[in-house]
Amino acid sequence: MFAVAWGGNEFTPLLVMYRLDHGYSPVVVDSFLFAYVFGIVPALLIGGPLSDRLGRRPVMLPAPFIAAAGSLVLATGADSSALLIGGRILSGVGLGIGMAVGGSWLKELSASPWDPRAGAGSGARRAAMSLTAGFALGAGAAGVLAQWAPWPSALAYLVHISIAVVSGVALLAAPETRPAVPADQRVPLREDLRIPAAGHRRFRYVIAPVAPWVFGSASCAYAVMPALMAPHSGGRPVAFSALLCVVALAAGFSIQALGRRIDTPRSARAVVVALAILVVGMAVGAVAADRLTVPLALAAAAVLGGGYGMALVSGLLEIQRIARPDDLAGLTAVFYSLTYIGFAVPAAMALCVQAWPTVFSYPMLFAIGAVVAVASLVLVVLRSGVDTESGDSESTPLRRSRIYPAG
Repeated sequence: MFAVAWGGNEFTPLLVMYRLDHGYSPVVVDSFLFAYVFGIVPALLIGGPLSDRLGRRPVMLPAPFIAAAGSLVLATGADSSALLIGGRILSGVGLGIGMAVGGSWLKELSASPWDPRAGAGSGARRAAMSLTAGFALGAGAAGVLAQWAPWPSALAYLVHISIAVVSGVALLAAPETRPAVPADQRVPLREDLRIPAAGHRRFRYVIAPVAPWVFGSASCAYAVMPALMAPHSGGRPVAFSALLCVVALAAGFSIQALGRRIDTPRSARAVVVALAILVVGMAVGAVAADRLTVPLALAAAAVLGGGYGMALVSGLLEIQRIARPDDLAGLTAVFYSLTYIGFAVPAAMALCVQAWPTVFSYPMLFAIGAVVAVASLVLVVLRSGVDTESGDSESTPLRRSRIYPAG
C-alpha cells in the first residue's frame, strides 16, 4: 500500500515543473492530476468486490507492478499529454487496487489469528497511515529529485519503479485471509458488484458528506497552493511544491493516531472534528491565497493536511463499523471512490479563474469551500444519530439505536 501510494502522489509536486518547463496550461496540468481518477475508481469498484469473490491475494498481487508500469510511461512521456494521461491512469489502477483490496486485506491481517494483539481499529489506522506515508514520501522525494538531481522528468519515476518491484516481490509472503469462493457457489459477477451497505443511512448522512473532503482538502494544499506560490518560492518552485506536499501529508499522518482515539461508536465525533478542521483549513487557505506569503502557505497546507488525515481515518473507521464481512472490500471501494471526487477541485478552480477572471479569484473560491465545509459539518451534526448496525440499505428505518441515544 505504501508503494502504490508513492506512485500515486509522486506526480503532484511535478505539476509546477510540467507547467513551467513543458508549457502546459494550469487547467491542463490540473487535469493530469485528476486523470488518474479514471484508473482509481474502476479499480476500486471492481477490485474490492472481486477480492471478496476470488480472495485478496490474486487481485492485490498485480497492483505494485501496474503502478511501476505507470511510472515507466510517465518517465518517458513528459512532452506528451497522451502519455502523461495514460501513465496517470495506470498509476490510478495500481493505487485503486491497493486502497480497496490492500485496505481490506490489512484490516483482516490486523486481527486474530494473524495479529491477536492488534486493537480495535488497528486495521483502519494502519491502512490510512501506510497510504499517507507513501503519499508524503513519494511527493517529497520526487520534488527534491526534480529540483536538484539530473533527469528531472524521469529520475523520480525510476526510483518508484524500484520500490514497487521490491514491494511486489515481498507481497508474495503475505498470507491469504479470504479464500476464494468455490466456482459452483459464485453468484453472477454483477451481483458481487452490488454493495447494499452503500445504501445504509449512516453511509449517506455521515460518511458521504466527509468523503470528498479527504482529497479535496489535500489537493488544495499540494496542488492549488504550490501553483499560486510558484512566483514567491525563492526560485525553487518544484522543491517548494514538494515541501507543501510533505507538510500537508505529515500533518495528515500525525493526526491519524489521534483520530483513532477521538473516534467513538457512540457518535460521529471524529467526522465532526475532521470537518471542523477543514472549515478552518479552507479559511486559512483563503487568506494564504490572498497574501501569498510562505508562512501562510505552510500554515494552510498543515491545517488542510490535518483535515485530510482526520477525514480519511474517521471515514475508514465508520466504514469498518457498518460493513458486513461480505461488504467490507466493496464498501471501502465506494468510500475511496467518493474521496477521489476531491481531485477535481484544483481543475475546477483553475477553470473558474481562467474562464471568469472578473468573477472568481482563488481567495474567493477557498472562501466558498469554507462555506461548503460548514454545510457538510451541519449535515453530519444533525444526522449523526443514525445507527451503525451493518447491512441495511434504503429499507432500513431511520431510528436511534441503543448506541446512539437521542441528543
